[in-house]
Amino acid sequence: MPDYGQTLQFGVFITPTAADAGQVLALSQLADTLGLDILSFQDHPYQARFMDTWTLLSHVAAQTSNVQLAPNVANLPLRQPAVLAKSVATLDILSGGRAQLGLGSGAFWDGIAALGGRKLTPGQGVDALTEALDVIRAMWSGERSATVEGEHYSLTGAHPGPPPVHDVEIWLGAYKPRMLALTGARADGWIPSMGYADRPALGELNERIDEAAHEAGRHPSQIRRLYNVNGGFGGGAGFLEGSPAAWAEQLTELTMEQGMSTYILSVQDDATLRRFADEVAPAVRELVDRERGRHAAGEEAAPPAPVATGSGATPFAVTPTEDDGTRVAAEPVWDESTRPEGPSPSPDARYTPDQQAAGRHLIDVHDGLRAELDRLRQMVTQLAAGSVDPTTVRSFLNRMTIRQNNWTLGVYCMSYCRVVTGHHTLEDQSVFPHLRSRDPGLTAVIDRLQEEHEVIADLLERIDAAIVGLVSSEGIEDVQASVDALTDAMVSHLSYEERELVEPLARHGFA
Repeated sequence: MPDYGQTLQFGVFITPTAADAGQVLALSQLADTLGLDILSFQDHPYQARFMDTWTLLSHVAAQTSNVQLAPNVANLPLRQPAVLAKSVATLDILSGGRAQLGLGSGAFWDGIAALGGRKLTPGQGVDALTEALDVIRAMWSGERSATVEGEHYSLTGAHPGPPPVHDVEIWLGAYKPRMLALTGARADGWIPSMGYADRPALGELNERIDEAAHEAGRHPSQIRRLYNVNGGFGGGAGFLEGSPAAWAEQLTELTMEQGMSTYILSVQDDATLRRFADEVAPAVRELVDRERGRHAAGEEAAPPAPVATGSGATPFAVTPTEDDGTRVAAEPVWDESTRPEGPSPSPDARYTPDQQAAGRHLIDVHDGLRAELDRLRQMVTQLAAGSVDPTTVRSFLNRMTIRQNNWTLGVYCMSYCRVVTGHHTLEDQSVFPHLRSRDPGLTAVIDRLQEEHEVIADLLERIDAAIVGLVSSEGIEDVQASVDALTDAMVSHLSYEERELVEPLARHGFA
């Protein structure tokens, strides 16, 4: 099975043992600090040694900033799907759009029955899961009312909501033909595990998913291929038994030949986690980029904007947010007339829904930043009126997404590539170097965007300093002027970034 061209992601799978609760939390925070993409926990409520998965995910969400959070996988027979949908949406809201949903049809049926769950046959489990997908997506629909008729799960005039703040992906743990077909037709991802689906079996299982995707009118690349793996660093010659370099070569091979793109490692200690994040993940990204670049080099005669094939490909339909030119600061923060523009896309280009989603995600993240900016302006108005104190405003400023996650890395990369400060540098992981390598015509645009990021970082520091220097109402003008300058910069910059990047992101992806 060839490479699907999906963004590489790396994560961990931590056993939620109650006796090791402190270590579980420490490993979770370390995964977030080291810039891993996914943090996941198994969901076996009948296991007396394990903490409750949803309570744990919620607690960890409050202790982390960037990492995606997911059950791996949620135990559907003991998680009523309408309530599960609400739990996922709530976690997504509270975590700032970091929730994903791994979901299974059920296993260990005696344990499920011991807790009062229904003991289903494998076939009934698949039927129930199929109905659950309808229920969950109906609960996230934002509609006024939802009705789903099913044998196992139903909704009768239910009031959906709240919806998640981002498009939560549903990853199915699937191995048998009907589950694989359901994955290809309905899921956003496939998440098998070593021991249940070892490397030699992946090709055939992927083919079954792809066949079902085609029959459902989907492109196989729309289904993310995740893989739960385990191993140890040493001198062995087996799969994930050698050095970090050997691991990188083996995972690169899985990506290029089998299409797997997300690797979730079972970890119990910080040393293994660090080596996986520090040495394996960057090496795999580098090797895969090299291989993808080598393949692309053989297609240099192709038009710069590839025409997507397969069901659902349409002209580009993502609309960047327009800048209406309204400004509130006394002086402009930069000269907008000097901004470069990138190359125009081919008018014949077509894009799959998955490709167009990349640009929409950028706009979604920007909308969140705009909402934060509005809230900051409201708080400064309240500060001037004496209804809030400077400490409250400064606390909010320091919690803002662009401040907490280091704006200089780029908001899109921060939110979707999960790049954080530390040993993971901008040049290693950022979306900007990726777009530079894919489209040299964007170089001047990216240079300008990075310069503006630095200006915005300085403006944030200026606001902070003005608030710190505030004595009673004296100096409020400096705070207001600083916030006005930030407002003009943000409104202008976000629209410019969207205008120049949403279409290239559809063509090239973000990593």
